[in-house]
Amino acid sequence: MATDVSTGHVTTAGSVTTGHVTSADSVTETVKEYYGSVLSSSQDLKTSACCTAEAPPPHIAEALTRVHDEVMDRFYGCGSPIPTALDGITVLDLGCGSGRDAYVLSQLVGPAGRVIGVDMTEEQLAVARRHQDWHAERFGYANTEFHEGYIEDLAAAGIADDSIDLVVSNCVLNLSPDKPRVFREIFRALKPGGELYFSDVFADRRLPAALMDDAELVGECLAGALYTEDFRRLMRTSGCADARTVAAAPITLSSPEIERKIGFATFTSRTVRAFNVPLEDRCEDYGQVAVYRGTLPEHPHAFDLDDHHRLHTGKPMLVCGNTADMLSLTRYAPHFTVTGDKATHFGLFPCAPADAAATSGTATPSGCC
Repeated sequence: MATDVSTGHVTTAGSVTTGHVTSADSVTETVKEYYGSVLSSSQDLKTSACCTAEAPPPHIAEALTRVHDEVMDRFYGCGSPIPTALDGITVLDLGCGSGRDAYVLSQLVGPAGRVIGVDMTEEQLAVARRHQDWHAERFGYANTEFHEGYIEDLAAAGIADDSIDLVVSNCVLNLSPDKPRVFREIFRALKPGGELYFSDVFADRRLPAALMDDAELVGECLAGALYTEDFRRLMRTSGCADARTVAAAPITLSSPEIERKIGFATFTSRTVRAFNVPLEDRCEDYGQVAVYRGTLPEHPHAFDLDDHHRLHTGKPMLVCGNTADMLSLTRYAPHFTVTGDKATHFGLFPCAPADAAATSGTATPSGCC
C-alpha cells in the first residue's frame, strides 16, 4: 500500500483501494466547466472554501478599490496571498482567473515590476484581458500579461527557469490533478531566494478518491484538498523542507448536502509561504539573532514571518538557522539584520507553531512550521 500525495488518496499497486480512478483529464474538464460556465459570480458558491473571510490589510484594500467591478465579481479565492516587499519584482499568479490578485499585485510591484497570470479557463482569462487597458490607464503603466496554460506545465505557458521572484496562488492548487508536478514547476521557475506564497484549502485527513467525481465538491475546492501531512511530505520532495503557515481559518460547510458527502472531514483555509532556499528539515540552533529594521511601509512596528514568528521593530530575536536564512537570503534581507553564522551548533531550536498543541489534526509540523 502507498499514498499518492498528489491527491492524498491511498493506493494499492497503483490503483485506488476502492477500485476507482478519476483521470487527470476528467478533473481538468470538471474545473474548466465549473469556473467557466457553472459559476457566474462568487455569489454562486455553495461553501466558504473559495471565499476570503478576513479583511485585507489597508494597502491591499485600497488597491482593490482600483480594480474593475467585473474582475472583482468573478473572483474566487480563500485568502489574501499577497506578501510585502514587492517593488520592482516579477510575480507569477497561478490560476489567476479574472485577474483580481494580478491587478492588485500590478499596483504593488509598480512600473518597474511585472505580473504574469496563468489560467486554463478561457472565460476567466477573457475577463482579465478585457480590462488590461482600463487598468493600465488607471495605474499609469502596463505591467500585466495573461497566459492560457496549465499550472502543471508552466514551461509550455512560457515561464522560464529561474525567472520568477514570487509565485502566488489563491485557492487553486487544490484543483490540480497532479500536485507534485505543480510544485516541481513552481520551484523550477523560482529564482534562488524566491518565494511561494499561497492560500488554499487543507483537510485533516485523506479524502476518498471517489469525491473527485463530484463536480460540485471539486469546484468548491473540497474534493482535492490536501491532507496537511501529505502536503508536508510533498513540499519536502519538491525541495522545500520547511514551509511555514502564515494564517489559518476554519471553513464552513453551509450546505447539508455537501456535509453529507464529505463525512467527518474538517477543512481549513491556510496561507503558506515557502522559499527557494536550502533549508534543514528541523529547526536547528546556531545562536543566530535577527532584528527587524521596521523599514517595510506596511509593517512599521512588527513583521510576521509566519504564525509564530513576530519580529518587533528594533527588538533582537533568537532564531533558528532556517528562519535566519529566510530573512537573509531572500528579498527581505534589506529589512533585517541577522547576526551569527553556523560555525557553532547548539542542537535543536525550541521552535513550535502556534497550533502545535492542537488536537484537531490540522497542525502541519515541518521544521518551524
